[in-house]
Amino acid sequence: MERNIFIEELTHVPIEKQEVEFVERKGIGHPDSIADGLAESVSRALCKMYKDRYGRILHHNTDEVEVVGGQSAPVFGGGSMLEPIYILLVGRATTEVNGLRLPYRTTALKAAYSYLEKNCKNLDVEWDVTLDCRIGQGSVDLRGLYETQNLLANDTSFGVGFAPLSETERITLETEKFINGKLWKTLPEIGEDVKVMACRMEDEIDLTVAAAMVSSKIPDKEHYKSVIEETTEKISDFAQKFTKRKIKVFVNTADDYKKGIFYLTVSGLSMENGDDGSVGRGNRANGLITPMRPMSMEASAGKNPVTHVGKLYNVLANQVADEIVKMGKGDIVEVHTRILSQIGHAIDNPQAASANVIYADNVNQSKYEREIRSIYDEKLAKITDLTEQIVSGKVTVF
Repeated sequence: MERNIFIEELTHVPIEKQEVEFVERKGIGHPDSIADGLAESVSRALCKMYKDRYGRILHHNTDEVEVVGGQSAPVFGGGSMLEPIYILLVGRATTEVNGLRLPYRTTALKAAYSYLEKNCKNLDVEWDVTLDCRIGQGSVDLRGLYETQNLLANDTSFGVGFAPLSETERITLETEKFINGKLWKTLPEIGEDVKVMACRMEDEIDLTVAAAMVSSKIPDKEHYKSVIEETTEKISDFAQKFTKRKIKVFVNTADDYKKGIFYLTVSGLSMENGDDGSVGRGNRANGLITPMRPMSMEASAGKNPVTHVGKLYNVLANQVADEIVKMGKGDIVEVHTRILSQIGHAIDNPQAASANVIYADNVNQSKYEREIRSIYDEKLAKITDLTEQIVSGKVTVF
């Protein structure tokens, strides 16, 4: 198959040599990440239901989840929820087959409750959340595209990727995982709602961390201050492992101890007290928000993993970029990848795919063009492999 693949040299200052760099990651408990996580968990559950019953994944898109913040009253040593968090599951799915109605709403709700219980450990999901499922039947035309023998794109959209991650990007990604992983085990006072914002100015990296604290586990303000100090120290030690640049860490900078302002929550989640969330407003498919890099605005979470190029192409673009940099072995400094589909056309044959490459000095560029094209061809030819990777959770999309 002859694909439209374009390879061009990119005349651009590599990210590591730019003076300023901003990177953000919203943690698993951020309202936008909660919306992404719920959308994806519902999609995976529907995939399993369809496969168990019919041996294949039927059409669905569950990428419209809204989180409406509740109300709470946290106090040192305790606190209470005053109004529940409202979560709306929206999207389209195959709701019946041959006149037999499927338990798609029950499946979706069970998946959503399970996701919240697993990822929001201080939230009383039974009492402090109202889950509403309004998933309906999908468009006949889109389902028709989905059910043809050749897998056809059910949207006109594009995917965007880049590689490699910069030091600042890697630090931002790994720091949030560290806080919600290893650090949380030693400091359970920290909630899951964490946001990490990195600002690199030349060779100094500032990490600003917002971490919701669980009020019932913090008896007084002195304990709160000690947790913040320990959190700051441990994050600094962890992040410094990834770079020789100077790192400064700031935790909960909106606190004002003299005025009695502390980032206290009952559940460790800001959505308990008015903070809202939506699918697609948070991390991109590579887990980061990178305003200094090319990004797609597409919401990947919740889209069907079989023919929705808004999901598949964003994952694939990053995988292609990683492979190109790995193949280059230092001759390729940076690469930006983009893939565009046309609705109704085969997903393995995009309208166009491009690789914009920053080469190291004195590199024979022509010798890499065939290799780059080969990587694209191979990845596109095996694009259906992504479906199982996504459904099984081997690939994350936020």
